[in-house]
Order: sequence, then structure tokens, then C-alpha cells
Amino acid sequence: MEKGKLYGVGVGPGDPELVTRKAERILRQADVVAVPDKGAGEKTALRIVEDLVEGKELLYCPTPMIRDREKLDACYEQIAGDICALLDNGRTVAFITLGDPTVYSTYIYVHKKVLARGYDAELIPGVPSFCAVAARLNTSLCEGAERLLIVPASHEAADCLDVKANKVFMKAGKAIGELKDLLAERGLLDRASMVANCGMEGEAVYPRFADMEDGTGYFSVVLVKEPEGPGPVQEKKEV
Repeated sequence: MEKGKLYGVGVGPGDPELVTRKAERILRQADVVAVPDKGAGEKTALRIVEDLVEGKELLYCPTPMIRDREKLDACYEQIAGDICALLDNGRTVAFITLGDPTVYSTYIYVHKKVLARGYDAELIPGVPSFCAVAARLNTSLCEGAERLLIVPASHEAADCLDVKANKVFMKAGKAIGELKDLLAERGLLDRASMVANCGMEGEAVYPRFADMEDGTGYFSVVLVKEPEGPGPVQEKKEV
């Protein structure tokens, strides 16, 4: 029997209308949809595509919110084993993941393990949360020669503030207050904006991050723009 194929499918940041046509096609064709399961709360990725996967066989994959690398690796090994068993039976599996599977995605660890076992696996890109956040704020991420730095906010982000670039702080969660204080200390708070739960229920938009008073949860993205330098050089026109 020919082995099945695994797809890591980015389903975007939260708005079902941001699911790509390719992601939709893969999900409709898949025999099994693998769903990340943190063990509590809503399964956000599944909610985004619930209309597309109605009636499909679902494989719930334990992805606990812990930092113990050994325990996490054991979870990924188990998930890879469960998926490979399905692939051995010729079934196609689509593993859904928020945003894009190449940006701080839990799925990518499973992807590598499945590939290492000799199976076929493909990444299906999705709209990253920080792109959706910039659009929601009606602003750009970077222009001209500006650089962009993507930072996981909960992992010692202070040194990143020394880099001359526009910055995106992802998954701020419990670190949101600490990040706000840090930006204030560096004189960058007035250049920061934030969106929590972009495209989801409970979305909160702060064009001025300084106006945020309460905690905003895990799905919070903060955009910090560098102070503006000299304007663009104007080309001289020959007369």
C-alpha cells in the first residue's frame, strides 16, 4: 500500500476569511485532520476551520503549554508515531496550526520527526498573525530600507530593543506588563501599538500600547516602530 502524506496547514491568525484557498483544498481532501490540543480551553485552530472539516475524522494531539523540553519532545514523538501509523495505512493527514507553520509553530517539531522517519510531509503557508495585526492597525510592518525583527515576547526580549529595526513581539501573554514597562524605560512606549486576539472573538485593538491597562492573554502582538530617520534621498533630475 502506498503511504499517505502529511500536510502542516497554516490556518491564519483567527479570521476564517484569511484561510488560503490552498489550505482549504488540502483540508477538504484530507482523510484525517490533526488538531493541537493544549488540554484546556478552546481549540482555536479548529474553530477557524470547523466549517471546512465538518464530518472529518479528527486526531487530537497533546501539545501542553510547558517549557520542559524533555516532556515536550516525548509529546512530539507520540504525535509523530500516531500520524505515521495513519500514513502507513495510506491516509492523508492535515495538521492544522495557527498563523503560518514556519513561524514559532508547535507543528514544526512534529513535521521534522515525521520527515526523519522517511515519510512525505509538506508545509502549507498561512497568514502570520503579525501581518494581520499590522493590517488591523492600518499600518505597515516595514518600508523602504527598514528592517523587521520578530521576537517571542516571553523569552528575554530586552536585548532585542538594542537592534535598530521595527519589532514585532509575539505571544506576549503574561509578559505583556513586563514588556510595557521595558518599552517605557527605553522611551519606546509611544511608538508601540498592539492587537490582542486579532480576528477572533474578544479582539482588542490599541493603536497606542500605552492605553492598555488590563492583561490581554496569550494571543497578543505588539508592534514597535523605530524612530524615523532622515527622509528618502531625492534623485536629481537632469535639466
